[in-house]
Amino acid sequence: MQIKDIIKKVKQIEIRTRKKTEASLMGQYHSAFKGQGMTFSEVRPYQFGDEIRRIDWNKTARFREPFVKVMEEERELRMMILVDISASMDYGTRKQLKREYVAEIAASLGFSAAGNNDKVGLILFADKVYKVIPPQKGRKHILSIISTILTADYVPAVSKIDKALEYMMGIFKRKSLVFLLSDFGDDYDSKMLRVASKKHQLLGMRIFDEKDNEIPDVGYTLFQDAETGKEIWVNTSNARWRYTFAEAQKQKIRALEEDFANSSASFMNINTGDDYSKLLYHYFQKK
Repeated sequence: MQIKDIIKKVKQIEIRTRKKTEASLMGQYHSAFKGQGMTFSEVRPYQFGDEIRRIDWNKTARFREPFVKVMEEERELRMMILVDISASMDYGTRKQLKREYVAEIAASLGFSAAGNNDKVGLILFADKVYKVIPPQKGRKHILSIISTILTADYVPAVSKIDKALEYMMGIFKRKSLVFLLSDFGDDYDSKMLRVASKKHQLLGMRIFDEKDNEIPDVGYTLFQDAETGKEIWVNTSNARWRYTFAEAQKQKIRALEEDFANSSASFMNINTGDDYSKLLYHYFQKK
Protein backbone atom coordinates (compact mmCIF):
# COMPACT_ATOMS: atom_id res chain seq x y z
CA MET A 1 0.00 0.00 0.00
CA GLN A 2 1.05 3.59 -0.66
CA ILE A 3 1.54 5.88 2.32
CA LYS A 4 -1.67 7.79 1.57
CA ASP A 5 -3.59 4.48 1.39
CA ILE A 6 -2.15 3.38 4.72
CA ILE A 7 -3.13 6.66 6.38
CA LYS A 8 -6.63 6.38 4.91
CA LYS A 9 -6.99 2.77 6.10
CA VAL A 10 -5.76 3.58 9.61
CA LYS A 11 -8.19 6.50 9.82
CA GLN A 12 -11.10 4.30 8.70
CA ILE A 13 -10.23 1.71 11.33
CA GLU A 14 -9.95 4.39 14.01
CA ILE A 15 -13.40 5.78 13.17
CA ARG A 16 -15.06 2.34 13.13
CA THR A 17 -13.40 1.01 16.24
CA ARG A 18 -13.68 4.15 18.37
CA LYS A 19 -17.42 4.16 17.72
CA LYS A 20 -17.71 0.56 18.92
CA THR A 21 -15.30 1.08 21.78
CA GLU A 22 -16.92 4.19 23.19
CA ALA A 23 -20.39 2.66 22.85
CA SER A 24 -19.71 -0.51 24.82
CA LEU A 25 -16.19 -1.85 25.26
CA MET A 26 -14.54 0.99 27.14
CA GLY A 27 -17.02 0.89 30.02
CA GLN A 28 -16.74 -2.86 30.44
CA TYR A 29 -12.95 -2.72 30.19
CA HIS A 30 -12.77 -0.02 32.84
CA SER A 31 -15.08 -1.95 35.16
CA ALA A 32 -13.16 -5.18 34.71
CA PHE A 33 -9.60 -3.93 34.99
CA LYS A 34 -9.56 -0.80 37.13
CA GLY A 35 -7.62 -0.97 40.37
CA GLN A 36 -5.79 -4.24 39.78
CA GLY A 37 -3.78 -4.99 42.93
CA MET A 38 -2.37 -2.73 45.63
CA THR A 39 0.82 -0.73 45.88
CA PHE A 40 2.57 0.88 48.90
CA SER A 41 1.86 4.59 49.40
CA GLU A 42 3.10 5.75 52.83
CA VAL A 43 3.44 4.97 56.55
CA ARG A 44 1.36 6.82 59.19
CA PRO A 45 0.48 6.42 62.88
CA TYR A 46 -2.08 3.75 63.73
CA GLN A 47 -5.68 4.93 64.03
CA PHE A 48 -8.60 3.15 65.65
CA GLY A 49 -10.16 0.81 63.09
CA ASP A 50 -7.01 0.20 61.03
CA GLU A 51 -6.38 -3.41 60.02
CA ILE A 52 -3.81 -5.23 62.18
CA ARG A 53 -2.25 -6.83 59.08
CA ARG A 54 -1.29 -3.33 57.83
CA ILE A 55 0.97 -2.63 60.85
CA ASP A 56 4.57 -1.78 59.93
CA TRP A 57 6.32 -3.78 62.66
CA ASN A 58 9.80 -2.39 61.97
CA LYS A 59 8.74 1.23 62.38
CA THR A 60 6.46 0.32 65.31
CA ALA A 61 9.42 -1.26 67.14
CA ARG A 62 11.70 1.68 66.34
CA PHE A 63 9.33 4.40 67.61
CA ARG A 64 7.58 2.26 70.25
CA GLU A 65 4.14 3.20 68.94
CA PRO A 66 2.08 1.56 66.22
CA PHE A 67 2.42 2.62 62.58
CA VAL A 68 0.52 1.23 59.60
CA LYS A 69 1.30 0.96 55.89
CA VAL A 70 -1.12 2.84 53.66
CA MET A 71 -1.84 1.08 50.39
CA GLU A 72 -3.54 2.37 47.25
CA GLU A 73 -4.97 0.64 44.21
CA GLU A 74 -2.71 0.26 41.20
CA ARG A 75 -4.65 2.09 38.54
CA GLU A 76 -2.26 1.61 35.66
CA LEU A 77 -2.21 -1.69 33.80
CA ARG A 78 -0.25 -2.87 30.79
CA MET A 79 -1.72 -4.56 27.76
CA MET A 80 0.40 -6.63 25.38
CA ILE A 81 -0.97 -7.56 21.95
CA LEU A 82 0.81 -10.47 20.26
CA VAL A 83 0.06 -10.78 16.53
CA ASP A 84 0.95 -13.71 14.29
CA ILE A 85 2.39 -12.41 10.99
CA SER A 86 2.92 -15.78 9.30
CA ALA A 87 1.70 -15.76 5.70
CA SER A 88 -1.56 -17.57 6.45
CA MET A 89 -2.73 -14.42 8.28
CA ASP A 90 -2.44 -12.41 5.04
CA TYR A 91 -5.52 -14.08 3.60
CA GLY A 92 -9.26 -13.61 3.36
CA THR A 93 -12.25 -14.56 1.21
CA ARG A 94 -14.76 -12.15 2.73
CA LYS A 95 -14.68 -8.36 3.13
CA GLN A 96 -11.37 -8.31 4.97
CA LEU A 97 -8.03 -10.05 5.12
CA LYS A 98 -7.24 -11.58 8.50
CA ARG A 99 -4.54 -8.93 9.03
CA GLU A 100 -7.12 -6.12 8.55
CA TYR A 101 -9.54 -7.80 10.94
CA VAL A 102 -6.74 -8.23 13.50
CA ALA A 103 -5.83 -4.54 13.13
CA GLU A 104 -9.42 -3.61 14.02
CA ILE A 105 -9.45 -5.86 17.07
CA ALA A 106 -6.10 -4.43 18.19
CA ALA A 107 -7.50 -0.92 17.73
CA SER A 108 -10.55 -1.66 19.87
CA LEU A 109 -8.41 -3.19 22.59
CA GLY A 110 -5.95 -0.32 22.38
CA PHE A 111 -8.54 2.45 22.58
CA SER A 112 -10.22 0.64 25.51
CA ALA A 113 -6.90 0.57 27.33
CA ALA A 114 -6.16 4.20 26.43
CA GLY A 115 -9.53 5.20 27.91
CA ASN A 116 -8.38 3.59 31.17
CA ASN A 117 -5.00 5.38 30.96
CA ASP A 118 -3.20 2.04 30.47
CA LYS A 119 -0.14 1.34 28.37
CA VAL A 120 -0.31 -0.85 25.26
CA GLY A 121 2.52 -2.76 23.58
CA LEU A 122 2.78 -4.89 20.44
CA ILE A 123 4.79 -7.97 19.46
CA LEU A 124 4.78 -9.26 15.88
CA PHE A 125 5.94 -12.85 15.48
CA ALA A 126 6.03 -15.84 13.15
CA ASP A 127 8.93 -18.31 13.37
CA LYS A 128 10.58 -15.70 15.61
CA VAL A 129 9.81 -12.27 17.02
CA TYR A 130 10.10 -9.69 14.23
CA LYS A 131 9.06 -6.43 15.86
CA VAL A 132 8.40 -5.09 19.33
CA ILE A 133 6.68 -1.81 20.16
CA PRO A 134 7.15 -1.12 23.89
CA PRO A 135 4.05 -0.26 25.94
CA GLN A 136 3.04 3.39 25.82
CA LYS A 137 -0.08 5.48 26.28
CA GLY A 138 -2.10 7.67 23.98
CA ARG A 139 -4.03 7.82 20.72
CA LYS A 140 -1.00 8.36 18.47
CA HIS A 141 0.61 5.26 19.90
CA ILE A 142 -2.51 3.17 19.17
CA LEU A 143 -2.60 4.50 15.59
CA SER A 144 1.05 3.50 15.21
CA ILE A 145 0.19 -0.05 16.35
CA ILE A 146 -2.65 -0.27 13.79
CA SER A 147 -0.35 0.92 11.01
CA THR A 148 2.35 -1.55 12.01
CA ILE A 149 -0.05 -4.51 11.83
CA LEU A 150 -1.39 -3.41 8.43
CA THR A 151 2.01 -2.80 6.83
CA ALA A 152 4.04 -5.68 8.29
CA ASP A 153 5.71 -8.12 5.91
CA TYR A 154 3.80 -11.34 6.48
CA VAL A 155 6.32 -14.16 6.58
CA PRO A 156 6.16 -17.53 4.73
CA ALA A 157 7.21 -19.43 7.84
CA VAL A 158 5.71 -21.69 10.50
CA SER A 159 4.44 -19.61 13.44
CA LYS A 160 5.87 -20.44 16.87
CA ILE A 161 3.43 -19.18 19.46
CA ASP A 162 5.33 -20.62 22.40
CA LYS A 163 8.49 -18.75 21.33
CA ALA A 164 6.56 -15.47 21.21
CA LEU A 165 5.17 -16.02 24.71
CA GLU A 166 8.59 -16.99 26.02
CA TYR A 167 10.10 -13.83 24.54
CA MET A 168 7.40 -11.62 26.04
CA MET A 169 7.84 -13.11 29.50
CA GLY A 170 11.59 -12.66 29.27
CA ILE A 171 11.32 -8.96 28.40
CA PHE A 172 8.18 -7.85 30.26
CA LYS A 173 8.22 -9.14 33.83
CA ARG A 174 5.25 -7.25 35.25
CA LYS A 175 1.82 -8.89 35.06
CA SER A 176 -0.03 -7.82 31.91
CA LEU A 177 -3.24 -8.35 29.99
CA VAL A 178 -2.06 -10.46 27.04
CA PHE A 179 -4.07 -10.85 23.85
CA LEU A 180 -2.67 -13.49 21.48
CA LEU A 181 -4.06 -13.19 17.93
CA SER A 182 -3.30 -16.01 15.50
CA ASP A 183 -5.00 -18.56 13.26
CA PHE A 184 -3.23 -21.24 15.36
CA GLY A 185 -2.43 -23.21 12.22
CA ASP A 186 0.79 -24.66 13.61
CA ASP A 187 1.81 -26.78 16.58
CA TYR A 188 3.03 -25.22 19.81
CA ASP A 189 4.24 -26.23 23.27
CA SER A 190 1.16 -26.22 25.49
CA LYS A 191 3.40 -26.05 28.57
CA MET A 192 4.24 -22.47 27.61
CA LEU A 193 0.54 -21.58 27.73
CA ARG A 194 0.40 -22.76 31.34
CA VAL A 195 3.52 -20.81 32.26
CA ALA A 196 2.27 -17.64 30.56
CA SER A 197 -1.21 -17.78 32.10
CA LYS A 198 0.25 -18.14 35.61
CA LYS A 199 2.15 -14.89 35.17
CA HIS A 200 -0.26 -12.94 32.95
CA GLN A 201 -3.98 -12.74 32.13
CA LEU A 202 -4.03 -14.47 28.75
CA LEU A 203 -6.69 -14.53 26.04
CA GLY A 204 -6.03 -16.53 22.86
CA MET A 205 -8.01 -15.36 19.84
CA ARG A 206 -8.12 -17.73 16.87
CA ILE A 207 -8.85 -15.58 13.81
CA PHE A 208 -10.15 -17.66 10.93
CA ASP A 209 -11.70 -17.29 7.50
CA GLU A 210 -14.71 -19.49 6.76
CA LYS A 211 -12.67 -21.34 4.10
CA ASP A 212 -10.15 -22.35 6.78
CA ASN A 213 -12.70 -24.75 8.26
CA GLU A 214 -14.58 -26.03 5.24
CA ILE A 215 -13.48 -26.42 1.61
CA PRO A 216 -16.17 -25.97 -1.08
CA ASP A 217 -16.60 -28.28 -4.07
CA VAL A 218 -14.51 -26.65 -6.81
CA GLY A 219 -13.19 -29.78 -8.51
CA TYR A 220 -9.48 -30.58 -8.81
CA THR A 221 -7.54 -27.76 -7.15
CA LEU A 222 -3.89 -27.08 -6.38
CA PHE A 223 -3.46 -26.12 -2.73
CA GLN A 224 -0.34 -24.43 -1.40
CA ASP A 225 0.63 -24.10 2.25
CA ALA A 226 1.27 -20.36 2.66
CA GLU A 227 3.85 -20.98 5.38
CA THR A 228 5.84 -23.96 4.06
CA GLY A 229 5.24 -23.60 0.31
CA LYS A 230 4.22 -27.25 0.06
CA GLU A 231 1.77 -27.94 -2.79
CA ILE A 232 -0.79 -30.71 -3.28
CA TRP A 233 -3.53 -31.46 -5.80
CA VAL A 234 -6.90 -32.28 -4.24
CA ASN A 235 -10.20 -33.44 -5.67
CA THR A 236 -12.56 -31.20 -3.70
CA SER A 237 -15.53 -32.91 -5.39
CA ASN A 238 -14.83 -35.89 -3.14
CA ALA A 239 -17.41 -35.56 -0.34
CA ARG A 240 -15.45 -37.87 1.97
CA TRP A 241 -12.32 -35.72 1.62
CA ARG A 242 -14.27 -32.52 2.40
CA TYR A 243 -15.88 -34.18 5.43
CA THR A 244 -12.53 -35.47 6.72
CA PHE A 245 -10.98 -32.02 6.32
CA ALA A 246 -13.85 -30.30 8.19
CA GLU A 247 -13.74 -32.86 11.01
CA ALA A 248 -9.98 -32.45 11.38
CA GLN A 249 -10.47 -28.69 11.78
CA LYS A 250 -13.17 -29.21 14.42
CA GLN A 251 -10.87 -31.56 16.32
CA LYS A 252 -8.06 -29.00 16.20
CA ILE A 253 -10.36 -26.32 17.62
CA ARG A 254 -11.51 -28.62 20.44
CA ALA A 255 -7.87 -29.35 21.27
CA LEU A 256 -7.13 -25.61 21.37
CA GLU A 257 -10.06 -24.97 23.68
CA GLU A 258 -8.91 -27.77 26.00
CA ASP A 259 -5.30 -26.50 26.05
CA PHE A 260 -6.37 -23.00 27.03
CA ALA A 261 -8.88 -24.26 29.59
CA ASN A 262 -6.28 -26.56 31.16
CA SER A 263 -3.92 -23.58 31.30
CA SER A 264 -6.52 -21.41 33.08
CA ALA A 265 -6.40 -19.06 30.08
CA SER A 266 -9.32 -17.79 27.97
CA PHE A 267 -9.93 -18.62 24.31
CA MET A 268 -12.08 -17.26 21.47
CA ASN A 269 -12.71 -18.69 18.02
CA ILE A 270 -13.54 -15.70 15.78
CA ASN A 271 -14.64 -15.70 12.15
CA THR A 272 -13.56 -12.60 10.22
CA GLY A 273 -17.27 -11.96 9.64
CA ASP A 274 -18.13 -11.99 13.36
CA ASP A 275 -18.81 -8.92 15.49
CA TYR A 276 -15.72 -9.15 17.70
CA SER A 277 -16.92 -6.26 19.90
CA LYS A 278 -19.74 -8.38 21.33
CA LEU A 279 -17.33 -11.22 22.13
CA LEU A 280 -14.87 -8.85 23.82
CA TYR A 281 -17.72 -7.18 25.71
CA HIS A 282 -18.76 -10.52 27.23
CA TYR A 283 -15.11 -11.37 27.98
CA PHE A 284 -14.61 -8.10 29.89
CA GLN A 285 -17.96 -8.60 31.62
CA LYS A 286 -16.86 -11.98 32.96
CA LYS A 287 -13.63 -10.48 34.27
